[in-house]
Amino acid sequence: MVKKEPMVWDKIEQFLRLIPETFSNSTKQTRFASSFGSKTRLWIEFERLKSHLMRTESPLVFAHNDLLLGNVIYNDCNGTVSFIDYEYAAYNYQAYDIANHFNEFVGLSIDDIDYARYPSEEFQKSWIRTYLTEYLTVTDGDGQGDMITHEIDKVYEQVQHLSLASHFLWGIWSIVQYELSDIDFDFCRYAEIRLGRYFELKNSVFRELV
Repeated sequence: MVKKEPMVWDKIEQFLRLIPETFSNSTKQTRFASSFGSKTRLWIEFERLKSHLMRTESPLVFAHNDLLLGNVIYNDCNGTVSFIDYEYAAYNYQAYDIANHFNEFVGLSIDDIDYARYPSEEFQKSWIRTYLTEYLTVTDGDGQGDMITHEIDKVYEQVQHLSLASHFLWGIWSIVQYELSDIDFDFCRYAEIRLGRYFELKNSVFRELV
């Protein structure tokens, strides 16, 4: 049975527990300490993040949770969109899934990541309008009217807040991969980018949530 609770908190905790107290070699340990301080610091930051974002009113939906552009397949012949790679699919905050998707617009390859590609407010609200029209049609039978305009602004705000959780989750995931993975990829650098973005944005978001 699928647990109807937001997966993001359990998943971050799972990844945090997998970070070793001491890395397998001194080079990794030194780089980790230089970039992130300590595992304890990351746990403290997680608790602070969770305490702020659990106040969100974003509804729970069954979410993909990893909608990078490579997992979105567009069929040009019939104009349909489908998703692949459901490894992380679970119940989660609606706005988290949207925020995570927008975060992936900037690129995945370390040499290609560019936050100038992060979608503008205008683009996000247009995207959210289309999403809500479909979502409210399915759930309420009415995807039109004043409720849409009101909901667009609310969901947009929730997306900005839960964007932090997306950055934090994939940053912690990448630290785990830095220790365990044999893939030729600089996971530590990717973690630095994602957690760097988290720390860059968190104070302004936390102020809004006080």
